[in-house]
Amino acid sequence: MLTREDCLALCELSEEEVEAIAEHEHIPELLAMEMGQYLCHTPDGEARIERMIIDDIEHARAHGNYAHMAKLVGVLRHFVETHPHH
Repeated sequence: MLTREDCLALCELSEEEVEAIAEHEHIPELLAMEMGQYLCHTPDGEARIERMIIDDIEHARAHGNYAHMAKLVGVLRHFVETHPHH
């Protein structure tokens, strides 16, 4: 049986990136891992993940949740650094 950590390692994303996908799509973390892994292997998938994170940043800003916004900016920065092909 695969553990949560196994699934996270297989999806090629950080835990925070997975959380951003789950937040954006309103889905459980495990489904976000699967979706993220799939998107990382599609032509426009990494750009879609980047857009999800940006949308989450904009949502946090609009609701005055600046601490969450700052965290998501770091998530975006990490994603762009580790997925340069988008």
